[in-house]
Amino acid sequence: MSKSTGGTRRSPLYFALLLALVCGVIAVAAWSAGSSPVMASILNVAGTPSPAAHSQMWAQVEIPKPTYTPSPTPTPSPIPTEMPEATATPVVMLAEIVPDTPIPDYTDPAIAGAPPAPEYAGNQYILVDISEQHLYAYEGGDLAFSFVASTGMNNATRIGMFSVLEKIPNAYGATWNIWMPNWLGIYWSGSLQNGIHALPILSNGAQLWAGYLGTPISYGCVVLGEYESQLLYDWAEIGTPVEIRW
Repeated sequence: MSKSTGGTRRSPLYFALLLALVCGVIAVAAWSAGSSPVMASILNVAGTPSPAAHSQMWAQVEIPKPTYTPSPTPTPSPIPTEMPEATATPVVMLAEIVPDTPIPDYTDPAIAGAPPAPEYAGNQYILVDISEQHLYAYEGGDLAFSFVASTGMNNATRIGMFSVLEKIPNAYGATWNIWMPNWLGIYWSGSLQNGIHALPILSNGAQLWAGYLGTPISYGCVVLGEYESQLLYDWAEIGTPVEIRW
């Protein structure tokens, strides 16, 4: 009897069982990976996100509709009825209309030695109409200027025939610490001189009574706009007649 020299020969059944075992291990591993959150996260990064993961990427919120709030329309402040409080006189001033000592009212005929009105041989004439709140300037009978003006509150502007007594580029009122550009003095009222000038300038640089031209706002003077007063100042001469009437 001869003896076999080869190894042990395995039957086909052995390989079939081994293949079934490997497939079972792979199936268990795949099921574990699908049910594990960590593995699911890894798989979502590498591939298409799962429906559960996709549902966590957005949320519904309510956003209110924007509304438009219009800016409030500024309304003009009421007409000032009081002058600003007196403050210290600045170091530099061009002219002081309010003198330190009282000056007689030279318009009073009872005062002897009142200085005569400046002689004038020109053809200029200024008319201030209180009822119209307007100033007209004529030269040679022709209208040279027509300006909106403001006279004194409570009939504080005197009516009558006057004349340009002096011209001061920027007169200073020490009592109220205000500047009055393009000053044309026309008459004295006690210790104060009234005149024609631009809107007064306060110590902070603001214009007093700005926006109220055409309304009686002053305390006796005839007030013009800055540009208009400059034109009249450059045009008028010392002695130019000034008539103020209703």
